[in-house]
Amino acid sequence: MANIKSAKKRILQTVKRTERNMARRSRIRTFIKKVELAIASGDGAAARDALKNAQPEIQRGVTKGVLHKNTADRKVSRLAKRVKALDASA
Repeated sequence: MANIKSAKKRILQTVKRTERNMARRSRIRTFIKKVELAIASGDGAAARDALKNAQPEIQRGVTKGVLHKNTADRKVSRLAKRVKALDASA
């Protein structure tokens, strides 16, 4: 355990930040899962709406430092590609 006051403070800050990041990451995963479920059900309109809601959430993860920019871009791109393919097949 830390004895120095600044080290104790850093530990508390790390715990708080970790909780926030875990919640944010979980929220992003939930939005992605909604898009994937809509794609799996074959509902193009629902998939488009879910993607429209997921995209800003994923980008917010980048600005908050939870995701790397390229990772977020790749996730959005792949989801959009699958939604577009669903629309084309319908």
